[in-house]
Amino acid sequence: QVQVVESGGGSVQAGGSLRLSCVASGRTLSGYPMGWFRQAPGKEREFVAAVRTGGSTYYSDFVKGRFTISRDNSKNTVYLQMNSLKPEDTAVYYCHATRWNQLQILAQDFGSWGQGTQVTVSS
Repeated sequence: QVQVVESGGGSVQAGGSLRLSCVASGRTLSGYPMGWFRQAPGKEREFVAAVRTGGSTYYSDFVKGRFTISRDNSKNTVYLQMNSLKPEDTAVYYCHATRWNQLQILAQDFGSWGQGTQVTVSS
């Protein structure tokens, strides 16, 4: 199982940037595809971005061209660089190991959700 701690959230104006970090606590992330997910109040948690162990990346259509996911296995950390933020990006952001089906990238069945980090984008 993978346990993680998310950080880097905050409050920014529309058009601003944030970089989120996801650090494993007592475990290595190098063997797992990892992803970022987000959940806004009253909405289901949704996929944002994923990075495979080899470094290939995948994005939700809502964030393509604005967000960049990366990983640094030497630091046991996954990042999400968020640029050109919009108010609709406001949510709690979580990282988690990922899995694939034919059309979707989903959270892996194993592992525990962290507390997430709040991102608030104002108009």
